[in-house]
Amino acid sequence: MLILTWQAAVVVAGVLLAAALTCAVVNHFRPHRALEIVSAAARESGIILALFGLWQVVRILAITRVAGGIRNGEWLWHTEQRLRLPSELGLERFMLRHESALRLANTFYSNVHFPAMIAFLCWLFIRHRACYPSARNTIVLLTGSCLLIQVFLPVAPPRMLTSVGFVDEAVQLGQSVYGEFGSGVAAQLSAMPSVHVAWAFLIAVEVIRVSPSRWRWLIVVHPVLTTFVVVVTANHYWADGIVAVVLLALAELGSWAIAEGRRRHWPAGTLPAWPRQRVGQSQPSGVPGSRTSTDEWAVNG
Repeated sequence: MLILTWQAAVVVAGVLLAAALTCAVVNHFRPHRALEIVSAAARESGIILALFGLWQVVRILAITRVAGGIRNGEWLWHTEQRLRLPSELGLERFMLRHESALRLANTFYSNVHFPAMIAFLCWLFIRHRACYPSARNTIVLLTGSCLLIQVFLPVAPPRMLTSVGFVDEAVQLGQSVYGEFGSGVAAQLSAMPSVHVAWAFLIAVEVIRVSPSRWRWLIVVHPVLTTFVVVVTANHYWADGIVAVVLLALAELGSWAIAEGRRRHWPAGTLPAWPRQRVGQSQPSGVPGSRTSTDEWAVNG
């Protein structure tokens, strides 16, 4: 899977944000629905790409304590064993006896994470635009908190803990997205928390909350499968997923607090001219987790 470098992500984000600003200015003088949609789409895409670029920089530059990361990983694994959590080592050894299944798991790990989030954001923006701003705020808060922990607490993933018997099976099978142990290792000491698990649970929560379809509960398969995959491929510990879910709950509360503060600061009918809202919208109920149900352009803060 082709993944943008942080430099490319920043450049594309800058172009998109500049395009969004240009469309917004033009739309201010010559209002047109197409300009409003393009401006909103470009702005939101730029924000997500800028966040992705920041994530890449943090992974590459900020985490440099290699020995400390491996030591932290060993401590975390032994702590899980004392707490009687299922052994990641036992799961890895089981998967090593089933190469075809392991190859599928590695493929899922490297190819589903980002496309799933992109597909979710496109679906939300196109089909449920009124709900997009709150979900976007949650993504920013969630990913930002994950990055903050990764900066100050480097943790080596299980596949690096050769001292306790783990092996990097993705390297053995020629499927690694990281490379050999010791090659660019500083960019890999970010096991805690798992952004894969965090995003997967976020997608499931938002789809269940927003979609009116009776089939929406099938999305639960995504976080369950993601959690299983990141563990059996020795890329994460159970604790990484647990912390990710806790951070998601805090991010949801933070997103709700932002929405509440905005409504108090700008009561109905007094919103600034840009970002725009369509006239005659009803306001959310004001309870945690609620979303607007009207046709709102996804450009409110």
